[in-house]
Amino acid sequence: MRRTKIVDILNEEKKGEELLVKGWVRTRRGNKQINFIAVNDGSVIHNLQVVADVEKIGEELLRRVTTGAALAVKGELRESEGKGQSMELLASEIEVIGDCDPNLFPLQPKKHSLEFLRENAHLRFRTNTFSAIARIRHAMIFAVHKFFTDNGFVNIHTPIITSSDAEGAGEMFQVTTLDLKNTPKDDNGAIDFSKDFFGRAANLTVSGQLEGELAAMGLADIYTFGPTFRAENSNTTRHLAEFWMIEPEMAFYDLNDNMDLAERFLKYLISYVLENCTDDLGFLSQRLKDEEKNRKADERSMDLIEKLKFVLSDDFVRITYSEAIEILRNSKPNKKGKFSYKIEGFGADLQSEHERFLVEKHFKKPVILTDYPKDIKAFYMKLNEDNKTVRAMDVLFPQIGEIIGGSQREESYDKLVERMDEMYIPKEEMWWYLDTRKFGAVPHSGFGLGFERMIQFVTGMGNIRDVIPFPRTPKSAEF
Repeated sequence: MRRTKIVDILNEEKKGEELLVKGWVRTRRGNKQINFIAVNDGSVIHNLQVVADVEKIGEELLRRVTTGAALAVKGELRESEGKGQSMELLASEIEVIGDCDPNLFPLQPKKHSLEFLRENAHLRFRTNTFSAIARIRHAMIFAVHKFFTDNGFVNIHTPIITSSDAEGAGEMFQVTTLDLKNTPKDDNGAIDFSKDFFGRAANLTVSGQLEGELAAMGLADIYTFGPTFRAENSNTTRHLAEFWMIEPEMAFYDLNDNMDLAERFLKYLISYVLENCTDDLGFLSQRLKDEEKNRKADERSMDLIEKLKFVLSDDFVRITYSEAIEILRNSKPNKKGKFSYKIEGFGADLQSEHERFLVEKHFKKPVILTDYPKDIKAFYMKLNEDNKTVRAMDVLFPQIGEIIGGSQREESYDKLVERMDEMYIPKEEMWWYLDTRKFGAVPHSGFGLGFERMIQFVTGMGNIRDVIPFPRTPKSAEF
């Protein structure tokens, strides 16, 4: 008999059918006559209740049916006589596929802390919280590819190993085959990377943007979706050393086109997850309420479902950085010293608290900020005519602040060289990037969406380490 997934049982009318179900035991309860076994197979957040007649199935076998054990159950699906489920499986045969010692299994039928589950990341997929996050993450991955495919974009795999630093931050993981105990040296006593595998220093990428721009100069509309790495020693709820980035690059797009695409993209992703992940979102929404029930009303998060609908309900507000600075400078939190970082004027680097104020308190809508000071932005962003600001954009969401960062790229060869000189970007190593400004250069734009940041927003999880299956952080690379 072919296995039937629990999600199909719950979605389709299969009452009265003989079925084979396979999954893991969540709980078992009952008496000497009858046992009730909650089985989950990962296909849906809901369990299927298996009803087992003790005499028929055997008391000795049922003693092996413990939390965590893997079962194969044959039986007839019928309407449930109890509360909490509409259907149940009346077992005719149970096989214990994999035993689980209840004295050793770390996950018991009780609430575990998120920190405990991070320490047991190899097992946390068995929990409702992390199985829901995994299914939502999968749905979002599919939605990303569907959106761009439906809009005529080409997916490009950009290099994971690179010799360039797209952000100019210098916080990169080095890749080498040299013997670290006996590294070759040049005449100046420095490491001789000409003896290394690539004949030069190489690193793990922090962004696929620069290579994506190259592809856009021939394919027009492309996007990347791949892993990126940052060797930043930050143990916070917002940072990972390994994370996934979505980076579209579009030829013939100006800043307004870029903002339009970003807004449509974000609204599409949220609409998709609201439509296709109802049960998982409902569970996570209730989980968040339970987590925060003892907090003061003004300290609680916005309801998860309402927060997602909040993004869909209105057009995003579009204002310049200078306009935002004036709003923040004159705001009550700034005047009364409530902000941790006081806004004095033009040139201030906006923090999450400022971004959230604009979204949640002032406009009460998602916000796109544009035209940032050139001194706080990357070398590749197009200069405005004032020569002080660049055509950058940041999309700001409630509770999380910046969700997307992007810009119109500088297509002028001379201006790009000037910016690279100002910011000490080595032109010799970036010859290939400059070449695209010599041969048929066109206005073009792009943005980056940190996928884990987006999953955090959609799931309501407070720590970014809980929205990626195996987080990589300082001093932590297990599993």
